[in-house]
Amino acid sequence: MPHHTDLIAALAIGLTLAFFGGLLATRLRLPPLVGYLLAGIVVGPFTPGFVADAAIAAQLSEIGVMLLMFGVGLHFSISDLLAVRRIAVPGALLRIVMITVLSTVVSQWWGWTVGQGIILGLALSVASTVVLLRALEERGTLDTSNGKIAVGWLVVEDLIMVLALVMLPALAPLLGSNEGGSLDLGALGIALLLTLGKMILFVAVMMIVGRRLIPWVLARVARIGSRELFTLAVLGTALGIAYAAGALFDVSFALGAFLAGVVASESKFSQQVAEDALPFQDAFAVLFFVSVGMLFNPAILLQAPLLVLAIALIIIVAKTLVAFFTMRVLKASFSTALTVAISLAQIGEFSFILATLGRDLELLSAQGQNLILAGAIVSIIVNPFLFRLIPIIEAWQQRRAPQTVPQDLTQGGLSQHAVLVGYGRVGHLIMHMLQEHHVPFVVIESDERRIEELRTLKLLVVYGDAARADVLSRAGIGEASVVIIATPDGPQSQLILEQVREMNPTVHVTARTHDEHTQQALRNLGANDVLYGEYELGLAMGNHVIAALDLPSTRLIPLTP
Repeated sequence: MPHHTDLIAALAIGLTLAFFGGLLATRLRLPPLVGYLLAGIVVGPFTPGFVADAAIAAQLSEIGVMLLMFGVGLHFSISDLLAVRRIAVPGALLRIVMITVLSTVVSQWWGWTVGQGIILGLALSVASTVVLLRALEERGTLDTSNGKIAVGWLVVEDLIMVLALVMLPALAPLLGSNEGGSLDLGALGIALLLTLGKMILFVAVMMIVGRRLIPWVLARVARIGSRELFTLAVLGTALGIAYAAGALFDVSFALGAFLAGVVASESKFSQQVAEDALPFQDAFAVLFFVSVGMLFNPAILLQAPLLVLAIALIIIVAKTLVAFFTMRVLKASFSTALTVAISLAQIGEFSFILATLGRDLELLSAQGQNLILAGAIVSIIVNPFLFRLIPIIEAWQQRRAPQTVPQDLTQGGLSQHAVLVGYGRVGHLIMHMLQEHHVPFVVIESDERRIEELRTLKLLVVYGDAARADVLSRAGIGEASVVIIATPDGPQSQLILEQVREMNPTVHVTARTHDEHTQQALRNLGANDVLYGEYELGLAMGNHVIAALDLPSTRLIPLTP
C-alpha cells in the first residue's frame, strides 16, 4: 500500500540522528544540543545525502517550543510575573534598543542599509526560548528567583517581537524596501493599535475566563479516572490555546502556551499536568535544534568568517554586557545579573522569523539571513560553556567584596553552631525553626539583596559561594555541628558538600534535592540526610491521611526510598 512518509521520515530520521549526535556529544563532554544541531546539518539541504522536509521539521519544533513554554507557565504564577516586572520590562526594552543600535552601526561598516541593520539588530537582540529553558532546567534554577527573572525577561522580549513583526511590513518603504511606496503613518498606527488591542484582549480572556475555565475542565476530566483522557486534555489545552492565540489574536504560539500554563497552574492537578506534558515536551524540543541545523549553510563560515565572528561577539559579548549592566543599574544583585545575562546570551526562534520576514520584504540579503543563522548556531553551542564561567566570575567578585561577618566569628567566637547555605524559601523556613529552638547559626548567601535583608535582621551572614574553602572557613565550618544545604541547585550542592567534607569530615550535613539521581550523588559524597522534595511531600500527605482516618501515627515508609 502507498505511504505518505514525509512526516514519518522527519520524525524518525530527525530523532534517530539527534540521539546518536547527542550521544557522541556527551561522550566528548559537550552539551547534547551540539549533537542535535549537527544532526540537523547532516539532514539539511546544504550537505549531501538524505534531505529532510525543513517545513515539517520547523512545525514539529514549534510544537516543542509551545510545550516548553506551557511547562514553564505551570511553574509560574501571576505574582511571580508581577514580582519581576521592575527588572524584566525595562531591562528587555533597553537591551533590544541598544543591541539594535549597535548592530545597525556595525552593519554600516559592511555597506548595509539602515533597514538591513535594524532587521539584524532585532534578530540578534531576542533570546531563544528553548535554549534558555533547557539551560535553566539542566541546572535546577528554573524555579529560583534568577530563573523567574530570566523567563519574565523572555516573555517581555516575545511581546516586543510580536509588535515588531506587525510594524515591519508597514515600515518597509521607509527602511529601504525595493517594493516602492511611501510610509503610511495612518496604516501603521492602526496596525499597531490593533495588535496591542488583540494582545490585551487575549491576556484579559486568559486571566478572567481561562483562569476559571481551565482548572475546572481539568478537575472534571480527572474525576473520570482515565489517564488517557487527562493526557489528551493537557495536550489539548497547551496546543489548542497556543494555536488560538496565534490564529485569533496574532500572539506568538509560545506566549499563548505560556499563559495557558499560568492559568493551568491554578488547578490542584498542576503537578500531574506537568508530568503528562514532559515526555512530549522533551522529544519535540529536540526537533527544534535539528530544524535549526537544517537551516544552516556551513559555507558561510568560509565565505565571511570575520562577519560571523562579529555577529557572534555581538550576541555573546555585547548582549551579555548590556544585560548585566542594565540589571545592575536596576539594583539586581551581582549573581542575579550575571546569571540572567549569560542565560540570555543566544538567539533562536524569533530571530529566524525576523530573518525570513526581512527576506520577504527585501530588507535583508541571503548573506544576512545566513549570518543570523550562523550566529544562532555559534551562540547556542557556546552558551552552556558560558554557564561554567559563572562560579569563576562570582569567586573573583567575592574576593573583592567587603567582609560581612564579625571578626569574632572567624576567630573562634562561635562553635557548635549551624551553617545554613541558601536563604531562599526553604532556607527562610529553616532559619525560623533554628531561631525558635535557640540554635546559633550562620547564613551563607551569594545574593546581595538577601544579604541586605539578613543584615537588617541582625543575623550572622557570610557573603559568597559556599563551594569555596575561604567562604566556609569564614562561616566557622570547622567548629560547626550541622550544615544545612538549602540551595536548589543540584550540581552546586554537590560541590558544596565535597568542600564541607574535606574541611570537616564529621559534621552532620542535611541537603535537599529535586531528583533521585542527585539524591544518590549527595549520599555518596557523605550527606547524612538528603530530602527529596516529591518523596517528602508524599510522606507528609500520607501522614495527613492516616491522621484523618484516626489511625496510629507512624511513618508510612522508610526515610530512604
